[in-house]
Formats: sequence, structure tokens, C-alpha cells
Amino acid sequence: MIDRRVQPVSRLGRHPSGFRLAGTPVITVMLASLVTALPIVAQSPVMPPFGLLLLLAWRLLRPEMWRAWIALPLGLFDDIASGQPIGSAMFLWTVTLIAIDTVEQRLLWRDYRQDWLIAAIAILLCISGGLFFVRVTGGGDVRLWLVLPQMIWTILLFPFVVRQCARIDHWRVMA
Repeated sequence: MIDRRVQPVSRLGRHPSGFRLAGTPVITVMLASLVTALPIVAQSPVMPPFGLLLLLAWRLLRPEMWRAWIALPLGLFDDIASGQPIGSAMFLWTVTLIAIDTVEQRLLWRDYRQDWLIAAIAILLCISGGLFFVRVTGGGDVRLWLVLPQMIWTILLFPFVVRQCARIDHWRVMA
């Protein structure tokens, strides 16, 4: 009798492709930026900036993976996808990554609560900065209290996004 069971394939010595390693984080941030293009009708901004959330999640999860310049092309894509004034996410995301790099150099260690605090400050600054850019370019008269629920919802959603990002990262590095 022939044994026809499937033999387990060993993962030893196998490595994921370079595109999988480098491209997965970029593609996930770009896809998350496209979520704002979904046809959802609301009277006030309630949709979290998923592109920003994934950018922060990847940066805080894997600090060695990205330099601060990656925020320029990803921010440009987010500006185009979300309809924000061109350059707002580019500037805000780059400043955010530079600030995270600066804070990270001064800390001896970081834990989950510190990451959440860093992300919360970055979210508050990026959303209010985006509001500033909209006002400066004449895009409307939006008050800060109107985007406050979006800020709170985005901060509370961050741990879930980090968890999903960690799952994607596990798939990304496994061969």
C-alpha cells in the first residue's frame, strides 16, 4: 500500500521575495489611503485616516524598516486619494516620522502604551494639521469640534490596526 499523505514542506532555508518584504508595507498603506475614496455619505468627517494609521503602525512596529523620506511619496498618494490639498499629508507625515525618530532616539525602551501615546499625539497633530491646510487653501470653514469624533475614533482604532499590521507582518516575513 502506498502512503499518499502530503509531506510537510520545510521552511528552513527559504526566504520571502524582496518584493514581498519591501512592497507589502507600502501597498498596505496605499490601499488604506484608498479607503477614504469609498462612497460613504456623512455630514461630518467620521472616517479615520487609515493611511496614516497604517503608516504609524508599520513605523512603530518595525522602526528599522522605513526612513522618514518614505512619507513623501506615501503622503502624496494619500493627498491624491483623499482629496486633501496636495502637500498636506506629505508635510505632516514626514514631520511625524521625523518626530518619532527623534523621540525613539531619546527613549531607552518603548512599550505598547508609549506607542499608543506617540500614535495618539501624531493622529491629533495630523488631523488638526490637515484641517489647517484645508482652511488655508480655502477649502471650507470646518471647525475643530467637528473633527473631534474622528480624532477620538482614530485613536481608539489604533490598537486594532497595529494588531492587523502585525498579522500582515508575520505573513510578510514567513516564506
